Amino acid sequence: MPYSHPQPIDRQGALTKIRHMMPGAAALAMAAGYINSVSLGFFHSPVSHMTGAVSRMGLDAVAGRMSDALASVSILVGFVLGAALCGVIVGAWKLLPSRTYGIAMIVEGLLLCAACAMLMFKTRWALPVIALACGLQNAMTSSYCGLIVRTTHITGLVTDIGVMLGHWLRHRQIQGWKMRFLFIVLFSFSAGGVLGAVADLTYGPISLVLPAVGILITGIIYWAMHHYGLVEAVQDASPQTPVTGTFPNFNKDDK
Repeated sequence: MPYSHPQPIDRQGALTKIRHMMPGAAALAMAAGYINSVSLGFFHSPVSHMTGAVSRMGLDAVAGRMSDALASVSILVGFVLGAALCGVIVGAWKLLPSRTYGIAMIVEGLLLCAACAMLMFKTRWALPVIALACGLQNAMTSSYCGLIVRTTHITGLVTDIGVMLGHWLRHRQIQGWKMRFLFIVLFSFSAGGVLGAVADLTYGPISLVLPAVGILITGIIYWAMHHYGLVEAVQDASPQTPVTGTFPNFNKDDK
């Protein structure tokens, strides 16, 4: 599958692109945490990750709550279709900057706007639409420098942190930038979840409009920047490369 395995990238490529990847992944993770909290305020099954949705489906089916079980099934189907839609739009086997990512974000923003309108009418058809948007987002970011980058759930991310800490405890070198990257995404998803919960309690389902409009505008800007060649100009204007040493101490050669 195009989004299942790490793709190789040379060290210079990592040094060039990581400073642009970190804020983007953090923003998407925060949006996903926010979206998931708002949707959980409407229905008890998560939409940004499928493990909980499948478990909830089984619980509801056994308890005889077939309408709830079918809602969880719709979430699962929506997520899969969202990932498939990303494969159609982006069509990349590894993460490479292109305007197709802007198109994918525009589509995600429009889906979330539609879901927000549906939530205002309290219809469960909003759930698969939100899951569709999350599946699309999750598939947008594939692998990067040996990391599997996922922005709508943190199970694999926390696993990677644990494995890297285990390697460090065994006195093996691990790359510091990778650990920082994982913690930044983890914190961003958590912060988004808190903000989404507060917004939902304060404003209700209409609070979903914030990430919807934000992602839509970002997609339009990203598409326009690539269309007019402004992304390359911004990258060329950044002469300094980030520190990519080992954790917890950095090698002088990496600075």
